[in-house]
Amino acid sequence: MKNLQTKMDVVSNNIANVNTTGYKSSRVSFQDMVSQTMSNATAPSTNNGGINGKQIGLGVQTGSIDTSTGAGAPQSTGNPTDLYIGGEGYFVVRNNDGANYYTRDGSFKLDADGALVNSNGLKVMGYATTGGPQVEGGNPGFSGAASSITVPPNAGGQNYSNNSLAVDENGTVSAKYGSQTYVLGKIELATFFNPGGLQKMGGNNYAATANSGQATLGQAGANGSGNIQSGKLEMSNVDLSNEFTEMIIANRAYQANARSITTSDEMLQELINLKR
Repeated sequence: MKNLQTKMDVVSNNIANVNTTGYKSSRVSFQDMVSQTMSNATAPSTNNGGINGKQIGLGVQTGSIDTSTGAGAPQSTGNPTDLYIGGEGYFVVRNNDGANYYTRDGSFKLDADGALVNSNGLKVMGYATTGGPQVEGGNPGFSGAASSITVPPNAGGQNYSNNSLAVDENGTVSAKYGSQTYVLGKIELATFFNPGGLQKMGGNNYAATANSGQATLGQAGANGSGNIQSGKLEMSNVDLSNEFTEMIIANRAYQANARSITTSDEMLQELINLKR
């Protein structure tokens, strides 16, 4: 019953996050516990056939709680700083302590310093153009070291034009200053050998673990990370119909287990009555 409650908790959490941007649903798997052996198996002999062993199972235990890493459907928002990844990549965000986290939630915005941040204030990482903002149309170079994507207040002697930030499918970030468009950098994406091994940290963020493997970092399109689509967000990959089905199954199994406890109690009570 305790394990079925675990399943119910996971299903309930999936349903609660059906509208959470970039949320990945979880799934519980069960496995049997050790069995009590009443008699061992015997091999066939000249006169007798073999006999199978007799075992009684001692219950169930939670085998694993896995994360489904399948992509959620894109939803158009019209906001150029809302970004969707059409592949297996994750955005890289960094906190004030310099720790990297990974997310599929691309609902970003600019803070007062011009840094591109997520809803928790973590900075979106990328590769800045070498030598500062470069006029679009040339062949700008990009730094090999990751840094936060930042929109400077001015470039080429012109001030930043509000709401002019744009991100193309390769993750290239550009903005208008006066009548001229400047390239500011490229957004960094991360991929993992086993994304199911990532640890949920809350706030739609994940951390790498020993079983996810270290992040492979690069630009959009590299290492199977996929392209970036601006003006869209990834919705939750929760399938409501499936979750309600799993809830009903868990509930019925819970009721059946509760009934077995009641039946066992009735049998013990009958045994006590026989001794009177």
